[in-house]
Amino acid sequence: MFERLKEDINAVFHRDPAARNFFEVLTNYPGMHAIWWHRLSHYLYKKDFKWLARTVSNLARLLTGVEIHPGAQIGRRFFIDHGMGIVIGETAVIGDDVTIYHGVTLGGTSWNEGKRHPTLGNGVVIGAGAKVLGPFKVGDNAKIGSNSVVVKEVPEGATVVGIPARIVAKDKDEKREAIAKKLGFDAYGVSANSQDPVAKVIGNLLDHVHSMDSKLAELCSEVNRMGGDVCDEKLPDIKVESPEFIKAEQDAAEERKTEHERFDPQI
Repeated sequence: MFERLKEDINAVFHRDPAARNFFEVLTNYPGMHAIWWHRLSHYLYKKDFKWLARTVSNLARLLTGVEIHPGAQIGRRFFIDHGMGIVIGETAVIGDDVTIYHGVTLGGTSWNEGKRHPTLGNGVVIGAGAKVLGPFKVGDNAKIGSNSVVVKEVPEGATVVGIPARIVAKDKDEKREAIAKKLGFDAYGVSANSQDPVAKVIGNLLDHVHSMDSKLAELCSEVNRMGGDVCDEKLPDIKVESPEFIKAEQDAAEERKTEHERFDPQI
């Protein structure tokens, strides 16, 4: 029991930079309290104390703003951030290391008995206000954007957004990620499936740069194999200036302009 408690608190520290200390997390995180209440109600539910389980669940809802049916199955290191307005249905299954934000619903689309609610794989992240409706699976490490409405299966590692939700990105392309790292920025979202036209252009440029690097390396290797001596010098690094540096340069230019106007009234 205490091991699970420690695990839950560590999960908060890993995923919420606002968490400052053990006591604060223990006393002021309603999402975590809702999970603890659910463990009690789920235990009672499995022991066939259905009324008592629902009563405990409703008490937890009153205290935390999170409604989790006692029949829902929840894995380890589940993290609910903020918590208010979350609804998790009876036949929902949640894997390990899942994160969901406020206003999320794991609901059903049928009044028939049996499996009605979604199954979330390990490492899934669901943004605020999203609705996941139906007895399908959301694959491991998938991401669901805020306010999306998901009504069909989500592949492993995919990112979905919109109403109804559609796939906008799959797992990162390793080649793009490597070349983007060389250029000095995070390649997140630079996917061939991205709906952002700027991201698409950047993705195409990364593909082109990677292709050129590969061909140049092959050419240099072949020339050296034939007795040549090329490509010994390292290519110069690409200088990527940070937004803070650019802003400082703009401020300095504006200040110089002001001083010039002070001494030249004709400007």
